Amino acid sequence: MKPFFRRCFNRVLHSLAHRLPGARSLRPFLHRLRGVKVGTDVFIGDEVYIENEYPEVVEIQSGVQISLRTIILAHTRGPGRVIVEKDAFIGANSVIAASSGRTLRIGEGAVLGPGVVITKDVAAHVFIANDSARPVARATVPLSKAATMEEFIRGLTPIKPQGERTTGTANQSGNPPPQKTGAGRVERA
Repeated sequence: MKPFFRRCFNRVLHSLAHRLPGARSLRPFLHRLRGVKVGTDVFIGDEVYIENEYPEVVEIQSGVQISLRTIILAHTRGPGRVIVEKDAFIGANSVIAASSGRTLRIGEGAVLGPGVVITKDVAAHVFIANDSARPVARATVPLSKAATMEEFIRGLTPIKPQGERTTGTANQSGNPPPQKTGAGRVERA
């Protein structure tokens, strides 16, 4: 366990790096003082959170770019290790989380799109994209107009994914589904 003073000092440095300017100069310098292994020509965007409890288990190699509000966690019930290899790019609002006793590696030249969550190794020179947002329900009661959350939730009507067949007794036009007869003909009710 680290001495109390060192833990407090790391948090002060982390807070400064989180808020002060200097994406290519001051922020990498402050994280080096905390114990993060930071290469040259590294860009660390605004409000980036890099492992607070065990900064020494994070390695950011040369040429890496880390976009705004990224979170790099290297411990879950004990320290793991995170290595971001040279020239990798990490998109805004991404989360990289390593488990205890494991090394998570972002490969050389890999590109992580915005908002991705990484819990396993990423190969070199690959692009990882987040699934694009898709509608899941129709809001018949706008949240801004609902008196309670329950009213809003009751007003949600699920949207079936495209290609999903409807089941039951009626199709989208309200008619019963066609029935096959033994002769291969289709009869409608």
